[in-house]
Amino acid sequence: MLNPGQDASKQQRGFAIVEFLIILPLLLLLLLGTAEFGRTLYQYNALTKAVRDGARYLSIHAPLGSTNTIVIDSTDQAETENLVVYGNALGTGAPLLPGLTTADVTLGCLGGGMSCTGVKHIVVTARYAYQPMIGIALPAFGLGSDISLNYTLSSTVTMRVM
Repeated sequence: MLNPGQDASKQQRGFAIVEFLIILPLLLLLLLGTAEFGRTLYQYNALTKAVRDGARYLSIHAPLGSTNTIVIDSTDQAETENLVVYGNALGTGAPLLPGLTTADVTLGCLGGGMSCTGVKHIVVTARYAYQPMIGIALPAFGLGSDISLNYTLSSTVTMRVM
């Protein structure tokens, strides 16, 4: 019903504002969720590319002698870890991902260890503790413990030694 002296368009405008305010939190949640998902994919892709580059570097530099033994020495290990974390073998500059360190990178042979006989493949793995931009936990509002948003991105590449 219209109030005396009020036309229908003003009353409809008021309903549109109320409807917008009801739907606004859902739209913001959808927008933030999409942005967070895109950021996660971007960081996972960067991690996978860095691990692939490190595996390619190590597959060329890890010697496979006439005894079919792969030996990963400390120099090759340090240079590969630096390549994965910093994007260069010298380890200069900022990490490719915030918080990524050389301690997050593991190297080895397909059979395990830093020296393998009879195995012709190396394995490079990096684990990255992903930090969401919207916070570390979602509140449970008294219905239990908070929901943690932290998780680990992991990428592993196996490559044949050249």
